[in-house]
Amino acid sequence: MTRAVRTPAGSRPALAAALVLTLVAGGFAAWTGQGWYAAAHDDTAAYAAERDRALAAGEQAVQNLNTLDHRQVDRGLDLWESSTTGELHEQLVDGREEFAGQVKAAKTVTTARVLSGAVTELDERSGRARLLVALRVTVTTPDNKSTDKDSRMLGELTRADGRWKLSGLGQAPVGGTATG
Repeated sequence: MTRAVRTPAGSRPALAAALVLTLVAGGFAAWTGQGWYAAAHDDTAAYAAERDRALAAGEQAVQNLNTLDHRQVDRGLDLWESSTTGELHEQLVDGREEFAGQVKAAKTVTTARVLSGAVTELDERSGRARLLVALRVTVTTPDNKSTDKDSRMLGELTRADGRWKLSGLGQAPVGGTATG
């Protein structure tokens, strides 16, 4: 004769509750795991990360190209060249000696600080981006007088050797014209 094992009457609801909690926890884990996976493989997140890399590189390059100390001209111009690519890079290399002579003769120290910046266009496939950077440039003369000038620069970036580099730079138009 076989005996049936009886469970106490009060344990059935506890067993059912444990089973329900286990199923709810498993469902929640699956739902959050799917959400995490979707976020990790979302193109939007990758695009935002690339935009942030382009912005950081662009802001640094614009700052580099607006900073130069007459006592360390070669070091500064090396930094300019390492921050650029394409036609802008070629212009800097071609005009290096003449520009270095002008800076040494003027004996000025120019420093720039980025106030804000934004990527205005990003094409990941072609490796091109555009940005707008606001910066404050301080020029110190040999008699230790300094002047600040705020300016807005438009830059073009090109991805070269896996890094974003400045390939074009110019002043952004300021103000507007009234139409009558």
